Amino acid sequence: MSDTTKQQLAGYRVPQHSVEHPFSFEEVIKGSRFIARVAFTPTVEDAKAFINHFNQTEPDATHHCWAYIVGNPASTTLIACSDDGEPSGTAGMPMLNVLQHSDVGDITAVVTRYYGGTKLGTGGLARAYGGSVKQAMEQITLGSRIYTEKLDLTCAYELQKQVEYLLKEAQAEIVETNFSEQVTIRAEVPLNTLPDLESALEAYINRNQIEVTKVTC
Repeated sequence: MSDTTKQQLAGYRVPQHSVEHPFSFEEVIKGSRFIARVAFTPTVEDAKAFINHFNQTEPDATHHCWAYIVGNPASTTLIACSDDGEPSGTAGMPMLNVLQHSDVGDITAVVTRYYGGTKLGTGGLARAYGGSVKQAMEQITLGSRIYTEKLDLTCAYELQKQVEYLLKEAQAEIVETNFSEQVTIRAEVPLNTLPDLESALEAYINRNQIEVTKVTC
């Protein structure tokens, strides 16, 4: 497994701000109000709904420019942006560039502008829209989204501690443990450490000392 693949499977950072309670940053530039809102949007539908919310609730705003990245920022193709009537390339793309350089996924940024009477020019607009998102990104709270696979590991009682140790080494989370004739441990294993865990278990599996089953539901 390549280092790039391991990095992608390890998961990625996401904002900890819901669409109901987005992070908000506001600044005034030459009389125009720029309000940046940033939220966690794990699907394109969520991103579009977040964007449409401001079109509906703030119809008097001059522009609602936006950009989103859905999925892993290292690999996703689910990206989009809009200038919403500003000169082409002066709003959505500068905003998207900031998001792409932040290495954060499942994120939507909307910058609302209330025109203040002074034109900023194309360079000024790009700096204003990109700068608003950059200021927001420097202040938001981030969490992690980790890809995992759920496994059931069944073994004799005397191997329970060893299995738990190997799971801990793989940074897996033990979901539950069931006791009958043998012990069955259900665990969620990060995909980037799964190959190492499989290698560590191989000898036990070959000797029929441990049975590993993928949980599909």
